[in-house]
Amino acid sequence: MRKVFTECMLDLTNKYDTFFLTGDLGFMALEEVREAYGDRFVNVGVAEQNMIGVAAGLSKLGNTVFAYSIAPFCYARPFEQVRNDLSFSKLPVCLVGNGGGYGYGYMGPTHHALEDCSVMSSINLKVLIPAFDQDVKAILSQPVSTTTYLRLGYDDSPNDFIPPDYKSWRKIFSGSLGVMAVLGPLVGNAIRVLKDLPESERPSLWVVCEFDATIAPPELWTEISAKPLVVFEEHVRSGGLGSLIALECVNQGSTPSQFIHHYAQGYPSKRYGSQKFHRKECQLDEKSMQIVIQGLVNA
Repeated sequence: MRKVFTECMLDLTNKYDTFFLTGDLGFMALEEVREAYGDRFVNVGVAEQNMIGVAAGLSKLGNTVFAYSIAPFCYARPFEQVRNDLSFSKLPVCLVGNGGGYGYGYMGPTHHALEDCSVMSSINLKVLIPAFDQDVKAILSQPVSTTTYLRLGYDDSPNDFIPPDYKSWRKIFSGSLGVMAVLGPLVGNAIRVLKDLPESERPSLWVVCEFDATIAPPELWTEISAKPLVVFEEHVRSGGLGSLIALECVNQGSTPSQFIHHYAQGYPSKRYGSQKFHRKECQLDEKSMQIVIQGLVNA
């Protein structure tokens, strides 16, 4: 999604109140942005806490600011500055974390973002997790109105799949076996597993792109009631999507017949590898999804 994000930033070039900050990242990716923005492109160096302070100052002067880094260096390393300098004042700064979840694979846990959505939502940031490339364009077509965390991943959907128009909580397929809710781009795996199954042999597939269950449409809670609920997320269990949906089920009075939750378990084998490797270890891969669906069919 970084390529699409870059294109969106170029589209904003003529908006002279927009600044782009980076923590010494973007080689072979952000050169065009740097040239287009000129003095409004600021490489703060390997100093992410300072980057957030600069972003806050520019925002206080009336500018819209995008601050870009590898995801954990965008939310974890400068957490205090994000909370104190941005969140308390709800400044219109968009923190852009590239490589959410296990996106940076072999680089290991220091480069993985597994609790980011929970952490950022806990301090009242708007947390957005685009599922498809076109979602990035839809999200960035709207002005940044509050402090926002944008978690970029890799659009892994089938080449012949055309996603429906962007919605923060969006139904991809209908089905009669309850609901499968998937966080962001992990939905690519689910699409491959479910797309050729008849509705009678699959759950409805929903993709979640905004980390806030209170904005989900009423249709979702109706589909969940008295039927299975399955949640897949490349995020830890504590404070994750499963927790959000479970709490809102209580608020909505919508009780599923069973709750199946697959999430990022860290490093079960104590080894590091590609994003695909970690998804498999945490039962977030296609085979694991197939096993879950077969279980629903046989129940």
